[in-house]
Amino acid sequence: MRSPNRDTVSERGPDRSADLSRRQLLGASAGAAAAGLAGCVGLPTTLGGRLDGSEDVSLFQNGLRRLGYYPDETVPESVSVNWSFPINAADHTAAKSSPVPTPDGETIVFAGDTGKVCAYAPSGDLQWATQTDATKKGFHGSAAIVGDTAFIGGYDGDLYAIDVESDDGEIVWRTRSEDGDLDGPLAIGSSPAYHDGSLYVVSEYAPPSSGAIWEVDPDTGDPTWSDDRVWGQAHPSPTIDLEAGRLLFGSNDGVVYCWEYPSLEFAWSFQADADGEEQEGGAFRKGAQIKGTTAAHDGYGYVGSWDGTFYCLDLEDGSEEWAFETGKVIMSNPAVDTDADVVYMGSDDDYVYALDAKSGEELWSTDVGGRVIGALTVTAETVLAGSYDSHLYALDKETGDQRWRVQNRGRVTSAAVPVDGRIYYAERAVFSNYYDDEETVLEEPGHGYCLVGDE
Repeated sequence: MRSPNRDTVSERGPDRSADLSRRQLLGASAGAAAAGLAGCVGLPTTLGGRLDGSEDVSLFQNGLRRLGYYPDETVPESVSVNWSFPINAADHTAAKSSPVPTPDGETIVFAGDTGKVCAYAPSGDLQWATQTDATKKGFHGSAAIVGDTAFIGGYDGDLYAIDVESDDGEIVWRTRSEDGDLDGPLAIGSSPAYHDGSLYVVSEYAPPSSGAIWEVDPDTGDPTWSDDRVWGQAHPSPTIDLEAGRLLFGSNDGVVYCWEYPSLEFAWSFQADADGEEQEGGAFRKGAQIKGTTAAHDGYGYVGSWDGTFYCLDLEDGSEEWAFETGKVIMSNPAVDTDADVVYMGSDDDYVYALDAKSGEELWSTDVGGRVIGALTVTAETVLAGSYDSHLYALDKETGDQRWRVQNRGRVTSAAVPVDGRIYYAERAVFSNYYDDEETVLEEPGHGYCLVGDE
């Protein structure tokens, strides 16, 4: 099932071999028992001939470089909620899955933390809803939509392929963690990337606390390459910069890992300032967890860390070009205006920042009333940012001035996705006693939203 010219990498270095060997043995025994990796159900497992063009692919943060940039979209001067529906009910604190439009924009795919995947028309009409087995923490990564198929990983450790055009959202195939598929991950919290006939997805494992990057055949779910050198349970999505020839992502060990692309030879790693307690026998330390996905622009990667620092890294060798400190945890995904060379990022200090992409100089900062942990979005004139104060903010991208904000039920932690004048996003459920010793109580489900401009 593996490509003849790409070997699975099992090398973690001399101080990491013991834990790795144990997990490899577990994966090998489970894999032998599940030789037919991704058990297919329902539909034929071909995606047809529509995979070659980028116009037929829709990804989290609007592309392989995860820029969150929509230069052709304009945000209305004022907005109202056109429709909403309940989608999230779990108390897991990770940022919620972001909606993803199909390549033609005629369907919006939402995934919830109860394991349900839904497809809505822009009008708000439900097209289908599929309940998966990812019922404990559901989905926090977003779908990659290729042609008529949506690919998404769940917190059950399974990777799902769903027929978007079917009447009922039929599952085309799925990997099964319980059978040892993909070495039996604990969870898949990343959003898949797709390029040139292959899917790339990051998976999480425990024990030991570790991760892996997989290349997967989108027709069958069979793996064709993997590298499991990653420590800490990696949540971020893989970023691919075709011009720089790099594939990269960060992990909870505070490391950004990078491979040459498309050769998939390991290129470099960058360690953020992890100064917390040792994990896995000293394999890594806490304190610099990287939760956000890296944005790649003009040969550089932009990513924040729990060490309170936002980093600009040279994609050639992983060296630090500049660093910007907020003093608080940074876990949101940045957005980059590639035309203006400005990167926008959010922090747990309640601010959204605009930084010069070349120098790291602060251009402006705006208080949005609460922590910013979800993905930012930048359009022709506006930055969209969800806040822990339960509002979605629209900020002028030149000045940071507030254009408008929308009151929601729960904390807004998904990306806001603009499509043809509409804005789609999702929020957390509302809980009482969340940070207390008392029993946590679900007060109201978190909703998925569609905003439209006021006439």
